[in-house]
Amino acid sequence: MEANNSENLESKGNRPSNFIKTIIEEDLKTNKWGGKVHTRFPPEPNGYLHIGHAKSICLNFGLAEEYYGKCNLRFDDTNPTKEEVEYVESIKEDVRWLGFDWEDREYYASDYFQQLYEWAIKLIKKGKAFVCDLSPEEVRQYRGTLTEPGIESPYRNRSIEENLDLFERMKNGEFPDGSRTLRAKIDMKHPNLNMRDPVMYRILHEEHHRTGKKWCIYPMYDYAHGQSDSIEGITHSICTLEFEDHRPLYDWFCNELEIHHPQQIEFARLNLTYTLMSKRKLLELVKEGIVNGWDDPRMPTISGFRRRGYTPESIRNFADRVGVAKSESIVDYALLEFCIREHLNKIAKRVLAVINPLKVIITNYPENAEEELEAINNPEDLSMGTRKIKFTREIFIERDDFMLNPPKKYYRLSPGKEVRLRYGYYITCTGYKTDENTGEILEVYCTYDPETKGGQSPDGRKVQGTIHWVSTRYSIEAEARLYEQLFIKEDPDDYPEGGSWRDNINPDSLKIVNIKIEPTILEDVLTQKFQFERVGYFCFDKESTKEKLIFNRTVTLRDTWAKISKTS
Repeated sequence: MEANNSENLESKGNRPSNFIKTIIEEDLKTNKWGGKVHTRFPPEPNGYLHIGHAKSICLNFGLAEEYYGKCNLRFDDTNPTKEEVEYVESIKEDVRWLGFDWEDREYYASDYFQQLYEWAIKLIKKGKAFVCDLSPEEVRQYRGTLTEPGIESPYRNRSIEENLDLFERMKNGEFPDGSRTLRAKIDMKHPNLNMRDPVMYRILHEEHHRTGKKWCIYPMYDYAHGQSDSIEGITHSICTLEFEDHRPLYDWFCNELEIHHPQQIEFARLNLTYTLMSKRKLLELVKEGIVNGWDDPRMPTISGFRRRGYTPESIRNFADRVGVAKSESIVDYALLEFCIREHLNKIAKRVLAVINPLKVIITNYPENAEEELEAINNPEDLSMGTRKIKFTREIFIERDDFMLNPPKKYYRLSPGKEVRLRYGYYITCTGYKTDENTGEILEVYCTYDPETKGGQSPDGRKVQGTIHWVSTRYSIEAEARLYEQLFIKEDPDDYPEGGSWRDNINPDSLKIVNIKIEPTILEDVLTQKFQFERVGYFCFDKESTKEKLIFNRTVTLRDTWAKISKTS
């Protein structure tokens, strides 16, 4: 639907307002862009997208959706040394998974290489660009500092004819990598370092993933980005705050070329505690084998969150809650976990699973008897129905749910103590067996009250503790991967002099255990989200098979954010 909303400024949905929406609504009132809203999400295909990109995706596609506009997916593929088709495909998968559709608007900066080259020639002819022979190190030295002006290149005043000839020869591959660049001719004394004759093109004899060997000169991001926006008719070019100092250059190129001039708007990027957002460092985690690939569930990548069991709804909700601001801040990771718990609580099927099994023998239950008990699949959504679970004389409970000498307010099982089995009976501990050498509890002996089926007592007596269990006869073994945060410090880049962020890696970020789980889980091989009652939320891992079930812990049941919110 073509946007033409100058008379109707109400947006779809109920997303909170922010300063970018205020700008857009003012533009619609004044008909600045002919009533259009056209944004873009422009990733560089040099890595997998992370949670910070998810915020940008939700913002750009969300604004287009709210104001009946359009959002392009454009790959800013101007550096063939770092870009791969794998990254392109992963980015498309991530955007789709988050619930957004770019329709037929999939673009690449490389689609515009010829136009960018012709515009560079236009700037040369205007005397606004020149070929420079300084080395990269010399360019940095000549640039100056924030307190000292730069020095003009000795090649700055070459004639237009010489610059045109050299630039064409650069394109034709006559010079080696790094020997020459094309630079904009602006002002070496400008207070903004980005305006001090920035490099527009460099020589790279590298094969490009789309254009092959056609080009051996490639445009710099600052030159290609704004012009790509212009070609696509973007109205609002939304980017993160680190590009604020680049905006004068963005504007300069559009003005000098006399082309469509989008409005660049900057917002604060997402900073998350216990998380690294640097693509370079994330790549090092992968290459050094610290994690098992880009989609390792400990990674802050969208693919990592997907594999861990996060839902697109929860990430979009998180992006809305974080909001859009003009100043940098750090968001507590607990808020992200709150958002996933909130959604999974509504949709996840409940099952019984024991992470650290301890056998319990119910001595007064008939040895070969068994019965079916009814269990609720999701108390938040009764339409999900119920299921039948088997109860037998021998069961497994969590080892932490039994203690010989419990402290006060310990409401689980201990000698002489009565507890409720979830969906089952009241049981009372009558004894236990220990290992003679280690003292480890090997078995616990209990009796049950047959009048308390379903966890209700006919005489009205109450028990304070309810524990979960699975039948030893009717349970299956599976592998559970218990993930924790990858870093032990809120700021992984906070390390002593001489150290590195690697010093803050959590050595216990992954624990693999064998668990016992109710066999009804096999009926839901296509279901990806479960709540192991009293344990946490889990999902099938992609490596899971019928022969070996593997579950990833998405998040624990412990909600620290709710506690923080109530006390703040």
